[in-house]
Amino acid sequence: MKKVYVAMSADVIHTGHINVINEASKLGEVIVGVLTDSAVASYKNLPFMTYEQRKKIIESIKGVSKTVPQDTMEYGPNLRKLRPDYVVHGDDWKEGVLKKTRDEVLSVLSELGGELIEIPYSSDISTEMIDNMRRPFGTTPN
Repeated sequence: MKKVYVAMSADVIHTGHINVINEASKLGEVIVGVLTDSAVASYKNLPFMTYEQRKKIIESIKGVSKTVPQDTMEYGPNLRKLRPDYVVHGDDWKEGVLKKTRDEVLSVLSELGGELIEIPYSSDISTEMIDNMRRPFGTTPN
């Protein structure tokens, strides 16, 4: 069976994440690299949930075969260790803060003979949208 690698912080799970996992599972055994707390904090706010909590949630999603920690934003170490046939990611990383990460993934996959599969970004939902929607409500019932 083909191996498929997906990486995510998974601090707020939404339908876009589920869509990526569903599409990845059509290609083979899905291994999710759950970004560690320090990896998440290196490019956005500290995660709301701990690594262990996020890992447990991802492991319970249908289609996920196993999880591994991803200690940095660089995929290279995990890709070289796992040697996946595919990496699946939303197509939202072609520009912006994750472009460098995408370029690195393409370079490593070229070495390994793997392929990058980009899923159309779920423009109707994102972690940033969820954060922005909940901010006006504050943190107390009042």
